[in-house]
Amino acid sequence: MTDSMPSDLEIARAATPRPIEDVAADMGIPPDRVEHFGRQVGKIRLDALEAMGPPRARYVLVTATNPTPLGEGKTTIAVGLAQGFRHLGRSSVVTLRQPSLGPTFGIKGGAAGGGYSQVIPMEEMNLHLTGDFHAVTAANNLLAALIDNHLYQGNQLSLRLHDITWRRVIDVNDRALRDNVIGLGTAADGIPRETGWDITAASELMAILGLATDLKDLRARLGRTVVGYDRHRRPVTAEQIKGAGAMAVLLKDALHPNLLQTLEGTPALVHTGPFANIAHGNSSIVADYVGIRGGDFLVTEAGFGADVGAEKFFNLKCRASGLAPDAAVVVTTVRAMKVHSGKYAVKAGRPLPSALLAENVDDVRAGTANLRHHLGIVRRHGVTPVVAINVFPSDHPSEHAVIAEVAEEEGVRWALAEPYTKGGEGMVDLARAVEEAANDGSRFELLYPDDLSLHEKIERIAVEVYGAAGVKFDSRAERQLARYEELGWGRLPICMAKTQYSLSHDPSLLGAPKGWVLPVREVQAAIGAGFILPLAGTIRRMPGLGAHPAAHSIDIDEDGNVVGLS
Repeated sequence: MTDSMPSDLEIARAATPRPIEDVAADMGIPPDRVEHFGRQVGKIRLDALEAMGPPRARYVLVTATNPTPLGEGKTTIAVGLAQGFRHLGRSSVVTLRQPSLGPTFGIKGGAAGGGYSQVIPMEEMNLHLTGDFHAVTAANNLLAALIDNHLYQGNQLSLRLHDITWRRVIDVNDRALRDNVIGLGTAADGIPRETGWDITAASELMAILGLATDLKDLRARLGRTVVGYDRHRRPVTAEQIKGAGAMAVLLKDALHPNLLQTLEGTPALVHTGPFANIAHGNSSIVADYVGIRGGDFLVTEAGFGADVGAEKFFNLKCRASGLAPDAAVVVTTVRAMKVHSGKYAVKAGRPLPSALLAENVDDVRAGTANLRHHLGIVRRHGVTPVVAINVFPSDHPSEHAVIAEVAEEEGVRWALAEPYTKGGEGMVDLARAVEEAANDGSRFELLYPDDLSLHEKIERIAVEVYGAAGVKFDSRAERQLARYEELGWGRLPICMAKTQYSLSHDPSLLGAPKGWVLPVREVQAAIGAGFILPLAGTIRRMPGLGAHPAAHSIDIDEDGNVVGLS
């Protein structure tokens, strides 16, 4: 961003949005299939699929190298690419994850893109939007309340207090809620027990909402959600607690994707997510079902790097949706490559080190091992990658040339991308390269079959995606995996929870480390969502706030305008 360039919020407010029914019409969605939330946001009813016809779009994934704590502009690239296709005369749609209030009020800020490649209305997208996150929070915590009420009313299902796995959620970063004791007070205040809270985006219900293919599938997934185990070690479900029906009622409208638009009027479907490090980190299947019928290209984004978000896109989302990608964009930056040289420490909320901004082609080259590895992850799944070099004002042309040289050595297309300052016009070269890659023909394949054991699936991800030498399972994890196989859950896919900053479990291991072993300390079962969740390293499912969170700067002025949102 240059000093003379207005802020993201100023750019968004200066835009003149198209009527949302016109945006829907571009996709072939009849006006009676759009539920309006004001004039700029709509929810798309799932019966719109009948009116839209069969899938026709090329399906393009946007992923990235392992990011720095500042992020590398992946959402901005995804939005800009969808705009760029329109400059080539192609119709396009972008599907994005809905931002969580946790990072919005934490360090990272919002997730509507940036500069001249944003989704608008920016304030609504980054705050409550249509209330989907609140619906997930309410449904999740209703089930938690029903569980504790079941205990209080006599515990007919013989739930073991220490084997209750369902936790409450809230959509803010609050480390004090990670582990706590509830039910304190008088006998009328419930049964005391240890439990904890996760952030809403990490709720199994968010994963269910994102992976459900229709309302019937949503209801079935809610019913088979496991909340704990009885004294015979048998799983107890939300259906048995008699909470699945009420949860479905709270989530039925949240299943409908949200329709917004980019600054250039391109349709943007924003639904479910985010956090690929602790969840599956992708937007919803139903949004993609709508988007793939609505243009020549559907651009979708997976969280963080290809090791977490893209791997889960390929092996969780595509497995459930039946859709296959035609190409994948791997976003990288000069600063990310320099950080992966191992010479620089970058922390969220702090200025970049001055040495990082100086011209240094050797440091860029030293970090490109990480880029090469991520290209390999995409190709391992039979998808053609394209490198997007996201341009920042502090970059030097010689540094871009190093990344371009690596892309050519790897035999993949590349393009400079300038979505922030130039919008779709700055993305035409990338759009053209992606169209060419999509024309190559995808040979998409899953990383592992359903009938591989859970141990083998985890090991395949660790070795073939992360580059680990092997996996070390703690005794607790071994017991859990054995029990899950015994219960008949061995055919489920894997949703790994690990740091996003490294290919490994250790955020300090940068570049493309070799010879390390992935430690799996615990394995959780998300049966409603339909996956097994191993936890590697010290990853947590409830973030904390930093010393100077964004919430300190967000306010409202005397005219009622939000200030400080980024």
